[in-house]
Amino acid sequence: MAIAPGIAISLYFFFRDQYNREPRKHLLISFFLGMISALLAGILEQILFSIFPIDNKNDIKDTLLSAFIFVGLVEEWSKYLMVRGYAFPKPEFDEPLDGIIYSVMVSMGFATLENIGYVMEHGMGTAIARMFLSVPAHASFAVIMGYHLGKAKFAGPNRLFMIITALFWASFWHGSFDFFLFLQDNINLAKYIPNGLLFIGAVLSFIWSVRLSRKATKEHVEHSRQLFEQKELEA
Repeated sequence: MAIAPGIAISLYFFFRDQYNREPRKHLLISFFLGMISALLAGILEQILFSIFPIDNKNDIKDTLLSAFIFVGLVEEWSKYLMVRGYAFPKPEFDEPLDGIIYSVMVSMGFATLENIGYVMEHGMGTAIARMFLSVPAHASFAVIMGYHLGKAKFAGPNRLFMIITALFWASFWHGSFDFFLFLQDNINLAKYIPNGLLFIGAVLSFIWSVRLSRKATKEHVEHSRQLFEQKELEA
């Protein structure tokens, strides 16, 4: 139950890459690098939370900092490091869609290791909930990052801007999803807003990021198809 969602999503994107499929070895290595990125993010988060004490139960500003920086940015940056360090420089990364494919593989490695920890601690109910929400959310953030990283590979002098854009939007949507979840712990807010409404906020953020990721994937898959047909004509 903990492993299946990450594997299923990885396979889905593997088969979406139908015109210029990536070597399986690179995809497997990316998946395991994602697990390493989860460990790296966990260490960085512990350091940050120990240096800067956060009061999520009383202070909404602290919740914003926690969700968008200490979790959203740190986790997406950890995933980015693995994509940028391993897959990005490879000659097989030869079209924009590859940014999505490798980002998703790294993110699913991250989410799978994270999921194992949560399920071992909290049980089967958590496994079912995360199967339909948290793990797909990680995939949607990865697609958003990978969409821009795929463009960055071929952006020339605009590469740095595209990389910053990739990190910004992935961190933003990750942070916005977590922000509503973290707000459920706020004691003062609970007096005025039911936790159910806050959870709906997280779900709406998730749905919007999924919509963006589907649009991004469709665009890069179409571009991949056009490149494939162009090569076929030239051959």
